[in-house]
Amino acid sequence: MTASTVRPVILTVDDDPGVSRSIARDLRRQYGEQNRIVRAEAPDQALEALRELKLRGEPVAVLLADYRMPGMSGIEFLEQAMDLFPRARRVLLTAYADTDAAIQAINVVDLDHYLLKPWDPPEEKLYPVIDNLLDAWRASPERPADEVRVIGHRWSAASYTARDFLARNAVPYRWYRVDDDDEGCRLLAAAGVDGSDLPVVICPDGTVLVSPSEGELAANVGLSTNPAEEFYDLVVIGGGPAGLGAAVYGASEGLRTVLVEQLATGGQAGQSSRIENYLGFPDGVSGAQLTDRARRQAVRFGAELLTAREVVALESLGSARRVRFSDGSELSAHAVILATGVAYRTLEVPGLAEMAGRGVFYGGGSTEAPSCSGQDVYIVGGANSAGQAAVYFSRHARKVHLLVRGPGLEATMSSYLIEQIREIPGIEVHTCTEVISGKGGDHLERLTLLNNATGESREVNAEWLFVFIGAAPRTDWLPADLSRDQRGFVLTGPDLNGRPAGWSLDREPYHLETSLPGVFAAGDVRAESVKRVASAVGDGAMAVTLVHRYLEML
Repeated sequence: MTASTVRPVILTVDDDPGVSRSIARDLRRQYGEQNRIVRAEAPDQALEALRELKLRGEPVAVLLADYRMPGMSGIEFLEQAMDLFPRARRVLLTAYADTDAAIQAINVVDLDHYLLKPWDPPEEKLYPVIDNLLDAWRASPERPADEVRVIGHRWSAASYTARDFLARNAVPYRWYRVDDDDEGCRLLAAAGVDGSDLPVVICPDGTVLVSPSEGELAANVGLSTNPAEEFYDLVVIGGGPAGLGAAVYGASEGLRTVLVEQLATGGQAGQSSRIENYLGFPDGVSGAQLTDRARRQAVRFGAELLTAREVVALESLGSARRVRFSDGSELSAHAVILATGVAYRTLEVPGLAEMAGRGVFYGGGSTEAPSCSGQDVYIVGGANSAGQAAVYFSRHARKVHLLVRGPGLEATMSSYLIEQIREIPGIEVHTCTEVISGKGGDHLERLTLLNNATGESREVNAEWLFVFIGAAPRTDWLPADLSRDQRGFVLTGPDLNGRPAGWSLDREPYHLETSLPGVFAAGDVRAESVKRVASAVGDGAMAVTLVHRYLEML
């Protein structure tokens, strides 16, 4: 059997024979020609079927599991099934009475969808779901897990940076630690390097990169880094929700659109373990999933996405706008949308600066979660990003300590997230608590914590600190005459109080337009914006509408 003749498997498991036959029948009717439908009436039977499929090399595209099954719940089954077929898309079948419990369970594992029984008519309630999941599965073709191999040291900041870059750009890789992995040492010897400079990255074609920059990584693992043209209708700077929204709407409405991202699409939202208050995802969606869907959508409409390109200047050339990259190259367009978002602030206390990437991580660090197994994790912050991280790390760590500067979470965190944290015994919230120093050798080893209400301090053993505090806009590279507020956020529309100095057009700036005509701001980088994923996407869409209006007047 060749790869071209193998039909991807859709597997369903339900202990109710009637339901099992019914969903298998509906699936065969719609998908039987191009997919093989496998039906099981017990989770053990389904797992055995999956093992046989694995041995035969048959791909599994979609898994559907009943929520309530004797001996093993649907969640438990899907967790085990994912060890066999990690790329398979996951659906939980649930009765209406179990919806709340199912949603709570979905927050614990990264499911793609939950489906209420009955699903009549399937044309409306079943097939659209399966269609989307099959499309997503096909869009991420299977590649060997060790296609990219990263060899480094556990406490190497550069090694962490390389792994984080690959993970956030959805590039599969395998991680080898030279400090306790003989295979990593063998790979170094085979590559002809001594390991004195880490990380070493071995690319799919055999290219060996020693301590590579993000640009070198991107160019060698298949990410697009160079524009196809020199001039576009629209350049979007920044690949967070606002930038991706602008790219989707710009390209879908016929604008020649290019999105430029310095690190990885998704921004801060892309690092979120689960976003639960985004419209249309009642069971929540991980930032990585949402980013992946938006990225594929933008590309499908024809937008170009450039990765690992840092924009360092923005200039006006008559009616055109030119952006200049850090390597000296340039790109021009009729209009520009600034969607550069914000960066997490660093914790300015003694002993932490030198530990960045070596036990201290800012605004992410999800790649480190498995390494935290059985250990205590400390998280600084009281907003949603910190709460989501606490829930995520609680699945791996022995205990998660959430350090909150204020007297509580109610003023800064969504109520649904506060309730989740209260229900997880592995999370302890420490209010009125600040980190005032850190200590360690080659990595973080201890923290000193201050109770700002009592003035008492204490030292704790800690190897893992994740920081989610505040945010600073990325606007220092913009021209001096582009107006910003005192914190650096970009002023637009009404906030400019009429026509700014040097304004050349016979009208006032549009709502999201900056003090430079044809340059718009969307998302968190905009002054007085609502710091939510949905509002950022809305900003991106609205900015494209205003770009159209601007272009009509050129």
